[in-house]
Amino acid sequence: MYDDDEEDSHDYDVDSWRKLPVFIQAEVILKLVEHIVDCIPKEDSNASSAYEYALFDHHTSSMMENALIIPAKIAGIHGVELYDIKMENATSIRKAARAIITDLRGLQIAGFKEIEYLDLLRNEIEVLRPLFAEWIKTFNPYNYIIDRWGLFNPPGVNYDDKSPSDDLPYDTNRFFEDFDNDED
Repeated sequence: MYDDDEEDSHDYDVDSWRKLPVFIQAEVILKLVEHIVDCIPKEDSNASSAYEYALFDHHTSSMMENALIIPAKIAGIHGVELYDIKMENATSIRKAARAIITDLRGLQIAGFKEIEYLDLLRNEIEVLRPLFAEWIKTFNPYNYIIDRWGLFNPPGVNYDDKSPSDDLPYDTNRFFEDFDNDED
């Protein structure tokens, strides 16, 4: 039976991802994006600026979405052991960070006046990049399932390699047929 005291004896901290430098930096980025969004006026009576505000809204919405993805994926990766799944989620983080940079350019082109905030956010994303690169080095490449799409396999593993499960001594398609239906 499960012993409640047994849970306390483990040193595993389920929230340890919150202490990761990459996660802390992701939160810095999220706060900066929130600040930039708050800097943009929500309405203007000048009809000629309607297009400008539509652009601001588009870029800030996209930035906010991507800034939320980064810490969420970091936390999600923490609970996964498989290399291919970790790398798939890491790709989403990279894509989100790069999309924020693109939206920063869009805001600047649209006429966002507080350029120093955009530069600050660019710098903070640049701080994230090496933290992210070092963090993904910690992923265990030996704990994987072959990615048959060929995108997220560890180095040296190909999409068409033989799977270790191919050598199992039973037919996985007939596994349940081996159970006796008679009750004892």
